[in-house]
Formats: sequence, structure tokens, C-alpha cells
Amino acid sequence: MAAPRFALFRTGGKKWMIHRMDGPRRAGWQPLPAGTEPMLATAGSLPPVADDAEWAYEMKWDGVRALLRADRGRIAVLSRNHRDITVSYPELKGLGEQLGRIQAVLDGEIVAFDDGGRPSFGRLQQRMHVAGAGAARRLADSVPATYLIFDLLHLDGRSLISLSYAERRELLEGLELGGPSWQTPAAFTGGGADALRTSQEQGLEGVMAKRLGSRYLPGRRSPDWVKIKNIRAQEVVIGGWRPGNGRRAGTIGALLIGLPGPDGLSYAGRVGTGFSDAVLATLLERLERLASSTCPFGPDFPPGDARDARWVSPRLVGEVSFTNWTADGRLRHPAWRGLRPDKAPAQVVREGCSAKAARRRLIGGG
Repeated sequence: MAAPRFALFRTGGKKWMIHRMDGPRRAGWQPLPAGTEPMLATAGSLPPVADDAEWAYEMKWDGVRALLRADRGRIAVLSRNHRDITVSYPELKGLGEQLGRIQAVLDGEIVAFDDGGRPSFGRLQQRMHVAGAGAARRLADSVPATYLIFDLLHLDGRSLISLSYAERRELLEGLELGGPSWQTPAAFTGGGADALRTSQEQGLEGVMAKRLGSRYLPGRRSPDWVKIKNIRAQEVVIGGWRPGNGRRAGTIGALLIGLPGPDGLSYAGRVGTGFSDAVLATLLERLERLASSTCPFGPDFPPGDARDARWVSPRLVGEVSFTNWTADGRLRHPAWRGLRPDKAPAQVVREGCSAKAARRRLIGGG
């Protein structure tokens, strides 16, 4: 018997017919979008208990956000800032083969698991900067990456972004995507407190709360997606560095970091811990290429921290963990977590900003 041309899904009272093989395209067919931007979450706390049933909860994965375009067996993996990173993750090629003739755009997170089975951002750093196909294939064996899929934006000639999260999720689960280097982790309706407690017990970064009725808003930071973190982390822009002493002589003693502001970088402090020797060597090489004679920080930069400072063009984004913010806008006890090549400096925002600021960003589309 010949293979069926279509598979049928039902969601929200609608029928969805998914092409399984070449054939005439139906009226209204939409090609794969060229440059979809991922929807962004706001930092916050669990929804009120009274509204708990209106939300779905996913684990928050400590990795790199990526959209994956699949077109008749071929894939393209795109970072949040539109970089094509397909060559860095050759183990994902099999996902395109599993989808076969189906065209789709998936949203998810690329992670590297540690020996305890938990996502390790530090371990993933070994994969994030690899642009050579040969090196990527070797690292795929020694430091394997996994794509954790949590949303479906386009399917077989139809854009799904106007559907609700619940409908998109049903279609995604209907594809039954799972393989050696990709998974579709579970999402749970209601039970936010239990989900958060589970994430803490398993040593995960936190949970994502997503409103069941919410649409997908490309490139927008929406209160319909809320990230609740167990680990406080902040993306920062590197504006300079200070040389080290003693064991750190000849390399970096501390990075000078900030957040984008109207008058240059708004100073967020110094970070001098969390570096391995290999990370320091890589950072020093990259920062020396960005050397600048101009301080990129705004008027809030303290003159005392300029002593021996080496300024750089503010192009590199990194991430730090920290305990809290000080009254004057500095990060208390920051520790380096790694570079974020998937982020552009203009995309860096202060985590845990006020609701008023979050609304301003939402209205402004950023």
C-alpha cells in the first residue's frame, strides 16, 4: 500500500492535514518564514494560585535559545540574534531526517548535560564558539549537545503563531519528536508550585510559566511567558578589564561590566571569579582584538575603577550569577558563567526590572 500523503491532527476543534510526501500544494500555502525572532519572557514569580489552571509549566533549561527550520529533511539552526549555527551542532541533522518531508519551524534550547544529567552552561561553552565542521563533529562525540523543543511556529505551509500556546503544544506533541540528540520535554497544566519545587530538587535553573491562551509574539517580551529562576543570573556587556596580579599576572584580573543605557554602558561592577585558565586565555585574546582608547561607560562609572583599566569596544555579551542588586545599581558578588554569542549588546536588559519598565519594553517591542 502506498504511504499516505497526509496525516491528520485535531486541535481546538480544527483539523490539520500535514503533508507526508510531495504533491500539489493547497491554496493558502505559506512558505517557511525567513527570519522569525523568538518570543521572550519576563522575569517574575509564579502566577497566583487562583489562576494556576490557566498556565502551563515547563522546566527552564540552562542553555542557548535556537530556532530550527526543517525543510524536506534539511535543517538550519539559528541563534536568537539570527546567526546560522547549524555547523556547530551536526548531531541535530537527524531531526530533519525524522521530520522527513514535513516543513516546520521549531523553538527550543540547546543544552549540554553534565555527568549528573543536568544542563551545564559551562560545558556548553565548549560548543558555542565552534565554527569549523571538523571540530564540531569531534566535539559532538566528547561534549554532545541536545536540542530541547518546546514550541512549534510553522507547520507544513501554515503559520501557527496566531494559535494559542495550548494548540501549538498539542500540534508539537503530535509530531512525536525524539531522538539521540533532541527531545520534547513535558509541559504540565497547573501545578506551578510543584513544578518549581521539582526544578529545585533536580538542580535546574527554574521554570517557565506560559499562559495557555497566549499567542506567540515574535521578538516581543511578554508577561504571558514568565521565567521563575532558582539561580539569579544577569546578561552583561563587557566594557573593559583590569590586569591581574600574582597568579593572574599577565592576564585578566577582573572584567568591567555594564548594561546598555542612554549615555553608554550603565556600570554594573567588576567580576573577577568563576574563570578557568582556559576561559581567561580565550577572553584575553578576544578582548585584545576589541581594544579601544575610549571608555564605553556612562557618567556613573566610578573613577577608582578606571585605574589600570583596559577599555574595549562593547560588543561581547556574557552572563554572571549574583546574589542581589545594590542600591546604586551594582551586582553584588557576581561570578562569571560564560560568553553569550547568541545575544547582541542591545538585547541585554536588567532582569527583575519593575512592572512599569517591563510594560514599556513590551509596548516598544523589545
